[in-house]
Amino acid sequence: MAIDTRGEAAAQPSGDKKKRKRTSPALFYRQVVAELRKVIWPRRKDLVTYTGVVLGFVVIMVGIVAGLDWLLTKGVLTVFGGGS
Repeated sequence: MAIDTRGEAAAQPSGDKKKRKRTSPALFYRQVVAELRKVIWPRRKDLVTYTGVVLGFVVIMVGIVAGLDWLLTKGVLTVFGGGS
């Protein structure tokens, strides 16, 4: 639910309980487009680098969690017996 914050609506104190005017879908769309124009989009090289870093980090974390799971499984089976 977008609220029109231009003009008097923005100047009203927060304690005022008057019903606020909603923005039209067209105004909302124009505001979204205006905000997206402000975004600094990454270049392809940056995007590939960031993706590689994230995938590398995920692979390392999966390895750590899998290793800890394996160690704890072996420890529990050793202490409580069972298994092969």
